Amino acid sequence: MTTIAERLRTGMKLRNLKQADIIERTGINKGALSSYLSGKYEPKQKNLLLLAKALDVNENWLMGYDVPMERKYSAFHSPSDDDCGAAASSHGQGGLGISNGNIEKPVDTENVIKKLAEAGELFEFRIKGNSMEPKISDGDTLIVRKQDDANSGDIVIALINGSEATCRRLIKFQEGISLISLNADYEPGFYSNKEIAEKQVRVIGRVIESRKRWTTRKK
Repeated sequence: MTTIAERLRTGMKLRNLKQADIIERTGINKGALSSYLSGKYEPKQKNLLLLAKALDVNENWLMGYDVPMERKYSAFHSPSDDDCGAAASSHGQGGLGISNGNIEKPVDTENVIKKLAEAGELFEFRIKGNSMEPKISDGDTLIVRKQDDANSGDIVIALINGSEATCRRLIKFQEGISLISLNADYEPGFYSNKEIAEKQVRVIGRVIESRKRWTTRKK
């Protein structure tokens, strides 16, 4: 994965911006910006967002992920309305104990290969919406390992407000976390440690496999 420093230098070159321009647009001091450009330090959550906006680039791209650089958020898209789907145990354990309009009744148990079964307790998550495209699409079924934490960069299923399930890439910061769509049309969600407690934001599983929806070809 490309480093933030490399992407930051690339973005500045493409936008024809100097350090003074970035400082003026973001309010980040010269010493901090220099440390970001050299790779000595990586920007924390707040400054990462400021830099992405100043460069007019996607935060995922700036963090080094293989996604489009363009920042093209749509005012008609809301992450909370997307990819909330059917969650169920793949081992017949029942649902996840979540009950609201975003979670459907448990789907039928899906056979999993032995290697997946040995990964631990699994559940299925049915994607609704396009916020995780191009890798994960509307109607896909995810096989998820049930766990309450994950590594930064993992694709996870998280709960917001204690019950709204969503699929996002998890990025950890000292002061909080980000839940980020793979689709550049969607603005990332940032949650401070205080907001995590207040909004009951928590990881409930890590995605270990994506199974594409079968489509019938019209003759």
